Amino acid sequence: MNPNRSIVLETVVSLLYWILLAAALWLLLRGHNSPGGGFVAALVAVAATAARALVFGTGAARARLPLGPLGLSALGLALAAASGLPALALGQAFLTHWWGELALGGMALKLSTVLLFDVGVALCVWGALGGFCLRLLETVR
Repeated sequence: MNPNRSIVLETVVSLLYWILLAAALWLLLRGHNSPGGGFVAALVAVAATAARALVFGTGAARARLPLGPLGLSALGLALAAASGLPALALGQAFLTHWWGELALGGMALKLSTVLLFDVGVALCVWGALGGFCLRLLETVR
């Protein structure tokens, strides 16, 4: 058993990790009309990753990154780039965003390519900065 282990800190960070990711999702979805968006959401997600790495080690934090840092960044970049394709299909300039609605029974779900772009930015920044933090912590320890 590790004499420097703190069960209280491990418990708090285990809960804080999910709270930070929930806050990141909230910031991502709220960012169209208010402060927030993909970049800010990613910074909060990176804070969750860094906190987990500091308490449980970089391997445990890396295991929680979906697709790993490089895969996450690549997926984010692909999504952000794909958000500009509908405009090209409609004969408009790349990244001219589209807003629309999808009818779901008696409800209408509002959609936009802006959300796809923000999700791409969030994933790209989370992967890049999260990977950077993990690599930095590996060199320090």
